Amino acid sequence: MVFTKSTAALLVLILIWGASWPINKLAVPYSPPLLYAGLRALLGGILLTVIIWKTRKAINWRENWQKYFIAAFFNTILFFGLQTAGLLYLPGGLFSVLVYFQPILLGLFAWPLLGEYLSPVQIIGLLLGFVGIAVVSVDGLTVHISPIGVTLGLLTAVSWAFGVIYVKKVSREVDSFWMVALQCIIGGIFLLGTGSVFESWSAIEWNRYYISGLGFGATIGIPLAYILYYSLVNAGKASKVGSYTFLVPIVAVLLGVIFLGETVTYPLIIGMLLVGISIHFVNFRYKPKYKKGISKN
Repeated sequence: MVFTKSTAALLVLILIWGASWPINKLAVPYSPPLLYAGLRALLGGILLTVIIWKTRKAINWRENWQKYFIAAFFNTILFFGLQTAGLLYLPGGLFSVLVYFQPILLGLFAWPLLGEYLSPVQIIGLLLGFVGIAVVSVDGLTVHISPIGVTLGLLTAVSWAFGVIYVKKVSREVDSFWMVALQCIIGGIFLLGTGSVFESWSAIEWNRYYISGLGFGATIGIPLAYILYYSLVNAGKASKVGSYTFLVPIVAVLLGVIFLGETVTYPLIIGMLLVGISIHFVNFRYKPKYKKGISKN
């Protein structure tokens, strides 16, 4: 595999999202979920806005405001809101299994909605990837399972898949940087408004765990990660990029081993092997023995 800028960006993205799980797991107990999700999104959107302010003409609000609101609904309001709430009901490992059902949904939905054909080998690869994640988190499956948590996890995966497909569908009509910034700001305001009605600001404990989680999400976990993700999705097939996100829970477990003293288990090793095979299958391409007359780039 040739190491390119896209490969580097994908590795950074996987590392960021992998680190987000243990960081958020430590922070969530110290804040109501909607307020935590809303603050992360809003601060992340504001920071990105400051960075790209000179390109504000690219917003084209009058033409694109509906696109920003739709993206905010799927990628911020539903995704971050459901994800943060779900972590209160399920162990992080089990919840990540449900959330990372998204690559399978993304691959399946991208077929009819984006015209991205999936071969039988690629479908098998997607299924193997999910099995690998399930094996890695097998310990989490033995504890009490909350129906509410399972529902929130699956809804998070569905909203994420539709959000990514929608952003790719309108990627030629909107600036990707402003899409991320505005969907975070719009979604963050909605989550904070809803949280202010149903939750209490006084319930937030401003300790180092909460501040670290909020700071990481507002600077790296949301703005930087989403810029990388949508840039990669827009540059290639959504199903291909989505397949690599199977590595995120693996990275989260490995970081737990390194920094939290967790042990390496046989399920982890087996799961990593399945994920590796999955990625190979999903990116498998038949090489035609003839050329269609299209010049190489």
